[in-house]
Amino acid sequence: MEMKEFDLLALGEILLRLSPPNNERIVRGDTFEKQVGGAELNVVSGVSLLGLRTGIISKIPANNIGIFAKNKVRFGGVSDDYLAYDSEKDARLGIYYYENGAFPRKPGVVYDRMHTSVNKISVEDFPESLFSSTKCFHTSGITLALSEQCRKTGIEMIKRFKEQGAIISFDVNFRLNLWSGDEARACIEQILPYVDIFFCSEDTARLTFDKEGDVKDIMKSFTQDYPISIVASTQRTVHSPKVHSFTSVIYEKETDTFYEEPSYKNIEVVDRIGSGDAYVSGALYGLLSENGSCGKAIRYGNASSAVKNTIPGDMPSLNLNEINAIICDHNNTGYQSEMNR
Repeated sequence: MEMKEFDLLALGEILLRLSPPNNERIVRGDTFEKQVGGAELNVVSGVSLLGLRTGIISKIPANNIGIFAKNKVRFGGVSDDYLAYDSEKDARLGIYYYENGAFPRKPGVVYDRMHTSVNKISVEDFPESLFSSTKCFHTSGITLALSEQCRKTGIEMIKRFKEQGAIISFDVNFRLNLWSGDEARACIEQILPYVDIFFCSEDTARLTFDKEGDVKDIMKSFTQDYPISIVASTQRTVHSPKVHSFTSVIYEKETDTFYEEPSYKNIEVVDRIGSGDAYVSGALYGLLSENGSCGKAIRYGNASSAVKNTIPGDMPSLNLNEINAIICDHNNTGYQSEMNR
């Protein structure tokens, strides 16, 4: 196989996250903790921590807020080679405010992401060499939903990366506050003929694509309708805002095989934001590091998602050795030590 500079590149918006500390409410608290996140950045950060070479494709303001975002990208070991910079007077980074929940109060999000720099992004912002530089390209429905310009750029990038032999990974990541189910379906159906690895939850498949039957029937149907090789569907059970269980199913078309494993039960949730992206990062690591191993993908996907729930902020922070220890404990039915020492 031809050597590529990157194992994974992803297109997506980088966001500034502001959260009141200690389960305080947005309407009452006086301070915010600032962090950086974004669906695709969370994914490439997780894959980078597990040991592969990744980069983020985005557009950020050429000001101090943009520098803060760039520094966080670098901190996760992610390349900023394909960050474009917006020097216009109206340049801005998208913001979202996140409020933690505690039963019976649910978590809440307020978005301030209209007219941000990423909405000016174009394929012309990047050299043509970008499209031959990676083994895999990933993006999500969030990016396509942001604006007509993001949609145009995202679809064009998918086509160009595909032409250069990249594996195309796509996470539907449906957000009702960005677009309707009908709008999402009309757009996503344009790019599914190019997609190799497809992430879509059962609920999203029913809402967005009008799918019927059980989850396995739904997953298999995507590979019958489109030339998709692998479909992954996460399954989260919310017992309360602070206690979840999590697992997933992966379907491989070539072998007509479903991959499953027991749930991670009673996860102590510190911060669930980014846990779906952590799943994608673990699954892609498994697929890209071992010649498309779905067995490895489900182990690393489930473990990465489960443990991300226990970490504040959007982005994952565990390395390969730590994730391997989580997987080992999950499969161990005997004695487990309370502390790593």
